[in-house]
Amino acid sequence: MTSPTAAVPGTDPRERAEEHLQALVGRPDATLYDDQWAAISALVEDRRRALVVQRTGWGKSAVYFVATLLLRERGAGPTVIISPLLALMRNQIAAAERAGIRAVTVNSTNVEQWDEVHRAIQAGEIDVLLVSPERLNNPGFRDEVLPRLAATCGLLVIDEAHCISDWGHDFRPDYRRIRTLLQDLPAGIPVLATTATANQRVTDDVSEQLGASTLVLRGSLDRESLRLGVVRLKTAEQRLAWLADHLSEQPGSGIVYCLTVAATQEVADYLRSRGHDVAAYSGQTEQTERLALEQALLDGEVKALVATSALGMGFDASLGFVVNLGAPSSPVAYYQQVGRAGRGVNLPPEGASVVLLPAIEDRDIWAYFASLAFPREELVRETLAVLAEEGRALSTAAIEPRVDLSRTRLETMLKVLDVDGAVRRVRGGWESTGQEWAYDADRYARVAASRAAEQQAMLDYLGSDECRMRFLRGQLDDPEVVADPAWRCGRCDNCGGLALSTDVSVAAVEEAADRLARPGVPLEPRKLWPTGLSSIGISLSGKIRQPPETGRAIARATDLGHGAALRGLFAIDAEDGPVPVSLARAMVAMLQDWQPKVDAIVVTGSERRRQLTADLASGLSRFLQVPVVGRWAVVDLSVGPDRGATNSAQRVAAVSRRCALQLDDPAAVRDARVLLVDDRSVTGWSLTLGAAALHDAGAAAVVPLVLGLTN
Repeated sequence: MTSPTAAVPGTDPRERAEEHLQALVGRPDATLYDDQWAAISALVEDRRRALVVQRTGWGKSAVYFVATLLLRERGAGPTVIISPLLALMRNQIAAAERAGIRAVTVNSTNVEQWDEVHRAIQAGEIDVLLVSPERLNNPGFRDEVLPRLAATCGLLVIDEAHCISDWGHDFRPDYRRIRTLLQDLPAGIPVLATTATANQRVTDDVSEQLGASTLVLRGSLDRESLRLGVVRLKTAEQRLAWLADHLSEQPGSGIVYCLTVAATQEVADYLRSRGHDVAAYSGQTEQTERLALEQALLDGEVKALVATSALGMGFDASLGFVVNLGAPSSPVAYYQQVGRAGRGVNLPPEGASVVLLPAIEDRDIWAYFASLAFPREELVRETLAVLAEEGRALSTAAIEPRVDLSRTRLETMLKVLDVDGAVRRVRGGWESTGQEWAYDADRYARVAASRAAEQQAMLDYLGSDECRMRFLRGQLDDPEVVADPAWRCGRCDNCGGLALSTDVSVAAVEEAADRLARPGVPLEPRKLWPTGLSSIGISLSGKIRQPPETGRAIARATDLGHGAALRGLFAIDAEDGPVPVSLARAMVAMLQDWQPKVDAIVVTGSERRRQLTADLASGLSRFLQVPVVGRWAVVDLSVGPDRGATNSAQRVAAVSRRCALQLDDPAAVRDARVLLVDDRSVTGWSLTLGAAALHDAGAAAVVPLVLGLTN
């Protein structure tokens, strides 16, 4: 590589840029698109800010790598790339090395290398530093490393820039820190923002944050290598059977996307039983295993990864298909996921296939994720009050017991408040700044309305007879289809370019039905008390001395099989009544397989579902031939049944007040194995506290049993 401080006089800038491009892609005939050169020229020649909105696979990374090489030749500092996914970082580093670029990354998985990386940056030995957005909110990085980088970098790149905008489908609070970073950049440092999934509203928002003189380059978002189609089947059994029957017909290797972690495991297990070489992949997959699975997919060693959206932005592979088992909540998110396919050179002539298998229950899952939106104003005010009253830095774990929010939602909210100036992240946690803060209810309401509109648009996509690619491009305000209302891709099922059979074999349906009907999910016990309970007057801490044993539930509410019955049973407007026949049969089948050895039954009280829990307990008593000897009873009706449902410490406090053990005959539980029964488990804390009370009453063991898991 040319020395970073050496110029290359007498060379046409575009020719020089294309020399770098050819080294980057390993092809001597590679040339730049006009928009690629326009962006590079704006960055290198004019030191401007640019926003590039182009389809996946267009070559956005080539823009910033070539610009880096040209700027380094002119003596500029290293390029800093803010990028959200580690998979993307690994792919980019490999591509950069082909062109002789010295690239390193700073993220949560390589903490032990940070000092070495910082030293190499100071010594001028690094051309590109890739940073995960989470680093921007780390106090040490923000206060010590980031200012130096901002002052010395030659180019700042914001990849997946739609994450900056809370109008975007994948808004990330950590990206809000970029707004401050942009304001602090010295004059003359060029900035490039790139994305493939920004409609006009998001484009305008990101452009405004970059600055009034930003060059915006929007290109066609058509994906010529993709053939889109929808297969509508009535039942989960039919959809699984379709996968089993038709997966081998899909070209090459690919991804089967599911909406939940539980579904990835369930579907992968079923497909393996039908002879398909697949593996489950999610955000819960251990990091080393994730790397191995990604490489196996890249190398074509598996037919598919059955994945959540954790395998998403920036995964750069030559994939022949994407199948979605369940619809994402927006067409824009869907466009991004299907963009994983059709990017390689080893595709069949007809291109990659993209199949969507929607389900009615998709809407329930959308509703759950929508419930995780920015918290209500009173919860935000409570958090600010806690910090103000304390007068010192508190960790997230220390704040959590005093605010009724889950750790994840609390952390997300604090990041937003940090950018808004109301709190500040410091070593040791968060502190109040004392600044006035206004709850922008109107904006949050507009964002919520925008999300609802996106969900309706996704439903419209499913039933549309319009060209599939045109529909998706229209949702992204692609100027090409806006200007040409008659445009059609000619490749999708509605254009006649893709024929998708809805046929499924009887054997596949029967096996899928058997798999989905098979009840039984382990109910793992809590092992540690929540931290910070002492701050709210509860003297419990550390390891739970006598936890319940591993229990059982028929299924999770998100499962493909019994999940639908559980969702209906636990719906807010559902009427109380006996256990539905289908779930009663599933309970019997599970008990026959599990065969718990118990001496007595204690049932958890319920104000909402008295008949349901009573029927469940009496049915279990008859089947197991053991008596119901007491209740984990509701004794304080002033504590609502859902109090603290999103926060462990708050939930322990609420259940401790709400419930108490009432036994018909205390001797019946002494030295006994007790089955502790409830209709469902949301957090697990009610069962944990009930088990503790039973152990205190002399029980030898406590075994939990519920109809469903809804956590």
